This record gives sequence, structure tokens and C-alpha cells, in this order.
Amino acid sequence: MTQILVTNDDGVRAPGLLALKQALETIGQVTLLAPERGWSAAGHTKTMHKPLRIWQVTLADGSPAYVTNGTPSDCVGLAVLEAIPVQPDLVVSGINLGANLGYDITYSGTVAAAMEGVVAGLPAMAVSLDTYDEDADYRLAAQVAARLAAQVLERGLPSNTLLNLNVPALPPAEVRGVRITRLGQRVYRDVLIERADPRGRPYYWIGGERPGGVAEDGTDVGALAQGYISVTPLVMDMTAYQLLDELREWELTLGLRR
Repeated sequence: MTQILVTNDDGVRAPGLLALKQALETIGQVTLLAPERGWSAAGHTKTMHKPLRIWQVTLADGSPAYVTNGTPSDCVGLAVLEAIPVQPDLVVSGINLGANLGYDITYSGTVAAAMEGVVAGLPAMAVSLDTYDEDADYRLAAQVAARLAAQVLERGLPSNTLLNLNVPALPPAEVRGVRITRLGQRVYRDVLIERADPRGRPYYWIGGERPGGVAEDGTDVGALAQGYISVTPLVMDMTAYQLLDELREWELTLGLRR
């Protein structure tokens, strides 16, 4: 049977993780290995300088899951390196509370786990729901993720590529369809909050409003704003090919002898 590894960056008790696991069980054998706590905005963090531990817990539906003190990326790395008895055919990360759009992918632990799957040569998906409501309904996002995962397993993905799925937090009847998109422009409204500790020394929080975005047609930001599900193919090769020839014309000796 097809082996599917599920992880996330919101922690093993996150309701989106359980919803995703249950939906994916309709298409394959699911093994869940998730962080013990949240790693939102941790990016592609990999633990190299402290020991990693794995243990088992029981989820709300009575099923078993593996937990680690590591990051989302570690979860995938541990599974691929056979720290648990599964060799996945597909990595699915999510369902994240909050969309991952545009530049978010560089911060997202959800997307980073899928990227780690790609690094290991596996097809991978990241799944997010466009809401920050703690009581969010994940059922539609989970169903859509399972259908997309079935397509990935049937058709495959090019090497070095993953899919980034974002689902609007709307009733199913109000979702207008699916759009294949490119990354859009996020707008961040970060604010630096300075406070003082009991000894008068300053410390800082980075706060601010939730990010917005430019709702341009054809982008992931635009699709969600218009009530569509967004599927964005991402490639790990971040080379700016259009700049290669121009940089060669710069004659970059940088003080080195020729």
C-alpha cells in the first residue's frame, strides 16, 4: 500500500493535522510524525547540534502518532533516515492554520517540511487554510488535499518540485473552484515593540497585523481573495536565470588576479 508521511508546523495536537491524516487514510497508509510544539515561521530549520528524540502519543481519534522534539524538517528527515518503521512514497505537510502565500514560503515550517521531502527525492505537498480562527473547520481543506495527493501519486511530480495548496476558509458551496497560480506579493505590517525587563534592560517583540497581499490575477494571493483554491507549483532551484548573462558582463574579478 502507498505510504504517506504526514507532518506539520503547528504541533502534534493541532486539529488540522488530525483532519489531514484522516482524509489521507482514504488513499493510502498514513504515518504521522509531528513536532511536539509549534514551529510557525521557523523556516527550513534543521537540528544539528542537539539530540533528537521520538516517542509515541495517542491522537484524539484514538490512533497512534510519532512525536519528536525536532522541527518540521527534522520530522521528514527522521522518517527518511528510518528512525521510524516507514519509507514514505509521499510527504504531506499541514494543514496549517493560516495561508502560506508569496514570501511566506521562505518563513513557513509547513512548506519547509515539504521541501525536505523534495530534498530526499520524494513528491511532496504543503497544505494551508486561509484563517487564523482557532475553531476553524478543516474538513474541506482535508478533502481537497486528499484528492490532490491522489493525483500526485498517480501522475507524479518533476524532481525538485512540490505543490503548495491554499484553501479559503469558506463553506464548500461558496468556493468558486481551483486556480493554478504563481506566487503573489505578500504585504507585511510588522511593528517593533520595545519593553523593559525588571532591571530596565530593553527587550523586543516583533508584532503587528496579520499580513495582507496584492490580489493580482494569476497569483495565490489573488485566487484566495476571489474565493478560489490555490495550487502553486514550487521549484527548489532558486537561480535567477534571467540575470546570469547580465552578471557575466559585470566582469566580476573582485580584485583577484586573472
